[in-house]
Amino acid sequence: MAQYQTEAILVATRDWGEADKMVTLFSREYGKITAFANGARRPKSPLAGGMQLFTHLDVRLAAGKNYDSVKQCEIKHSFRHVQEDFNCMAYGTFIAELVAELCPERQPEPQVFDLLVEVLIILSLRNPRMVALAWAWQLLFIMGYYPEFKECVSCGQVLTLPGYFSLTNGGCVCATCNHNDLLEVSDKIYNFITCLLHIDWKNPVEFTVSGTVLMQTERILMEYLTHCLDKPLKSMNFIKQVSGVMQSGT
Repeated sequence: MAQYQTEAILVATRDWGEADKMVTLFSREYGKITAFANGARRPKSPLAGGMQLFTHLDVRLAAGKNYDSVKQCEIKHSFRHVQEDFNCMAYGTFIAELVAELCPERQPEPQVFDLLVEVLIILSLRNPRMVALAWAWQLLFIMGYYPEFKECVSCGQVLTLPGYFSLTNGGCVCATCNHNDLLEVSDKIYNFITCLLHIDWKNPVEFTVSGTVLMQTERILMEYLTHCLDKPLKSMNFIKQVSGVMQSGT
């Protein structure tokens, strides 16, 4: 059975059988890889420490007919600061789930991999909510899902804001076209999304945004992601639970 080695980040994991795990790795060279980690749930397994969410690894895998198998791993960075903070973990789970859902199997995306490493590093240093929001818009852009904000997706005319966000058409319609029940996209929302899209993670600048614009931007994003994926993101329940605990002061 042919074996290969790669650098990867673990973006999803679930228990399998009595002691195994099925993991989703995101590799710089190979893109998304789904693999079995046999015995990884046994405390004394050499794979136990590495098969944790967010872990940055050098990993050796054996190619299989349906799924590859993890044979060996060496931890490059555990991102313990993400794992040990509930707020960071919640938004980190969202960040990882987006990679697992939006990136196709075995399609190398080195730009996404490099950005993912930078985002996980900065997650505990800045507001995790803002980091996750910016990451989501950037990933949509890289993977070709970024909505149309400059031209009306209905009539094709140059868009003058405010526009109205159409999930089915993947962008904004103008005020002249039918926009009943569509979410409004103001200049402030568009400028905020543009700002998020161009954040340099190695040298992020400080900026402020109103609570209203932030919540409206999040709503547009989450409804659009649900439409694109045809299902809600599981990590959103985790974020809501953690937010509720933090707001209650417990």
